[in-house]
Amino acid sequence: MQDKSNQLVLKGTTTVGVVCSDGVILSSDTRVTMGTFIAHKKGKKIHRVDDHIALTISGSVADAQRVVDILKANAKLYRMNFGRPIPVMAASRLVANMLFSSRYAPLIAQVLVGGVDDEGAHVFSLDPLGSLTEEKCVATGSGSPVAYGVLEDKYKEGASTVELLPVVVHAVKAAMKRNIATGDSFDVAIIGEEGFRELNDEEKEHVAETASKSRRKV
Repeated sequence: MQDKSNQLVLKGTTTVGVVCSDGVILSSDTRVTMGTFIAHKKGKKIHRVDDHIALTISGSVADAQRVVDILKANAKLYRMNFGRPIPVMAASRLVANMLFSSRYAPLIAQVLVGGVDDEGAHVFSLDPLGSLTEEKCVATGSGSPVAYGVLEDKYKEGASTVELLPVVVHAVKAAMKRNIATGDSFDVAIIGEEGFRELNDEEKEHVAETASKSRRKV
């Protein structure tokens, strides 16, 4: 049992999710590791599920991709059957049930589900055994202690996506500097009234410069 518990300790990645007054921001680094080996430098860790919902992944790539595929399929079925998008809580509970049902042979994946529905903006955090908690500001992966150092200091509940973008990018880039399994580059996605949107390279560079300037002022 001790060996199984050790396998659930996530040893790579940094992902961040925050709730804003006008939506949700999800961010992650892009490094994929196998122990001390960098297996991929541009790994995709933010996945769009529907126009209003997305998730971040950390842990075993295969296990996490299975979670993504099943959630995407069920989100489409929900829209077809009920004629409306799946609520964020329902999507998160589906993932929690999937992880819990596999608890004796755990899916090594830690997931953040974020999105906007009729009840507002939400971010849910799930561990490999299916525990489900709703958060306003959360980080996962081996770089999360560094990211939390920034988020706990800079995150303000009720702030807009424009105000919190530099904070989120600062948190991920800080983890990239201090955690060996986090690095190479970062991705950022915003989910708001207009739906899901990922920042392009030019936008990410601009936000990173803004975050850098704000640090120098402190």
